[in-house]
Amino acid sequence: MSAQDLIDEDEDPATGDPAEVLEARIDAAGVRLDKALAGAFPTLSRARLQALLAEGAVSRDGAVLTSGSAKAQPGLYAVALPPVAPATPQPQAIPLIVLYEDADLIVIDKPAGMAAHPAPGTPDGTLVNALLAHCGDSLSGIGGVARPGVVHRLDKDTSGVMVAAKTDRAHTGLSALFAAHDIERTYIALTRGAPSPAIGRIHSRIGRSTGDRKKMAVLKAGGREAITDYVVQATFGEPAKAGGAPMAARVACTLHTGRTHQIRVHLSSKGAPILGDATYGSGSPAIPVRTAIAEAALERQALHAAVLGFVHPVTGEALRFETAPPYDMQRLETRLAEL
Repeated sequence: MSAQDLIDEDEDPATGDPAEVLEARIDAAGVRLDKALAGAFPTLSRARLQALLAEGAVSRDGAVLTSGSAKAQPGLYAVALPPVAPATPQPQAIPLIVLYEDADLIVIDKPAGMAAHPAPGTPDGTLVNALLAHCGDSLSGIGGVARPGVVHRLDKDTSGVMVAAKTDRAHTGLSALFAAHDIERTYIALTRGAPSPAIGRIHSRIGRSTGDRKKMAVLKAGGREAITDYVVQATFGEPAKAGGAPMAARVACTLHTGRTHQIRVHLSSKGAPILGDATYGSGSPAIPVRTAIAEAALERQALHAAVLGFVHPVTGEALRFETAPPYDMQRLETRLAEL
């Protein structure tokens, strides 16, 4: 038997459905349990194992374990995996802000907190679930069973304009426009400090971080080309020292490529991470900025897809949509302007 094998089917206590059980023997002792488990069960991420521990799905020699920070002890470990959720997303009557719709496509203003499509940890409540209820059977199937109609994505906690395809010909045409970067896309970000110079282009390669595979990073080699133009539209708070950076800024970013987390990575690489970005926001904002974030009740990265422009892939009509940042970002900017 290998270090990780499927040994049995048990019953998931939450659902009563069969659950896969994996087992592995760990001989080392003294290291953190979640780290030891990640080495013994390489198909499961450390975060996933921590969640399974919290759910009481991990045991050693039959005794249930719940703390990932505890020290590992030698023994036979078992992990009960809950049943895989159905691959086909279901329609959900979630309100949508529709900016444009015809027989071929639909443009919406996606709220922060809504994922584009179902994924591990977000089985429903997504844009796809909402579109299935709104559009019925008219969504393009090219995106696959789990992602019908999806041509591009915004991060779950990024708000703003998105387009989805309702027909296969629209999906094919939109995909070609995105592949050729023949799309106008401008985002508004509120940042810690400000990138310098005030107007510039960030041209780099972006790929998986070598230090954390869940993050993206600017790479010296490998990855994919990424280009972002930016303009500092406003600054807030006096610099702490002469010639220094302001406390915060409003930055408009125009994408010429569409890499995962591109704007978040690029602004962070310029020393001006997006406020509220728990993944790429290294360092802490000044105390007045932290106070403004709390008063504005911002609980996400302050990033909004403000402009989306493209030529309709079926009719040839030039379309352009622009929306203002939602209330949390507006409140934050108002408070930053008072610094």
